[in-house]
Amino acid sequence: MTLSGSKFGRAAPGLFVLLWSTGFIGAKYGLPFAGPLSFLAVRFAIVVLILGLAALIMKAPWPENRAAASRSLISGFLIHGVYLGGVFVAIALGMSAGISALIVGLQPLLTAILSGPLLGERITPRHWLGLLIGLAGVALVLAPKLQSGAALSSLSIGALIAAFAALVAITLGTIYQKAYGASADLRTGGALQYLGAAVPLGFAAWYFEGFDITWSAQFIGALAWLIIALSLGAITLLMLLLRGGAVSKISTLFYLVPPVTALIAYLLFGETLSPIQGVGFALAACAVWMISTLKPALASALPE
Repeated sequence: MTLSGSKFGRAAPGLFVLLWSTGFIGAKYGLPFAGPLSFLAVRFAIVVLILGLAALIMKAPWPENRAAASRSLISGFLIHGVYLGGVFVAIALGMSAGISALIVGLQPLLTAILSGPLLGERITPRHWLGLLIGLAGVALVLAPKLQSGAALSSLSIGALIAAFAALVAITLGTIYQKAYGASADLRTGGALQYLGAAVPLGFAAWYFEGFDITWSAQFIGALAWLIIALSLGAITLLMLLLRGGAVSKISTLFYLVPPVTALIAYLLFGETLSPIQGVGFALAACAVWMISTLKPALASALPE
């Protein structure tokens, strides 16, 4: 299944950014009731059950051998387990959401650096310029969250390690998925991906947190949103987008996540939205446009 040539395909990149940007809503409402690792482990375990049952009912094809199955497990461990686990742990260790977002926001740049030697993708000067403009835009959007001394004083070695581990994991995970997992069935491959994240995070949650969860209506609502909108919705779109085009170009969509997140926070929670953030939003959008219009071949990466 691909997205090219359909109305849904044209809307897919924007829908992915919107859904991915709402992840902070679930974290905002759910983390007060659960340890970060416990929260993620339960979320991933439920997604494994949903996708596993769907695969059985729909008689979806499972990987033909252990090597193919292991590829899904590895990409899931990186994209879901280490990436989200690293971000959640960094914040739990005192890193501000703004700094963690800025660190992870380096992902499109790091992906471009690595996709050339690892995947043979060609990065043009215009692409590099777009990446730098996008990074500047993200920095401006996050500037209000980075100005206070408290944000910097809260940094610790453990938090920095967790945040940079998340950055490396999402970068290598998307590259690995593009290289080895593009042909996997979305139902069975997805179940294996989340299994690859749920098992190690489950052990970590048990060891470090004792599965510290306070079940409440608010927590269940947040968990349901993250499962439906993020784990099933946004990730499925990401997998489809990666099938269709260059990972170095798809990754630039992540530049739009902090601006859209700031806009959602403004609309739903009354958080301030300053003029400098508006400039950052414009720069991030400009960067995505610059890279998405590099050449006609991108039509398969960002469907029209």
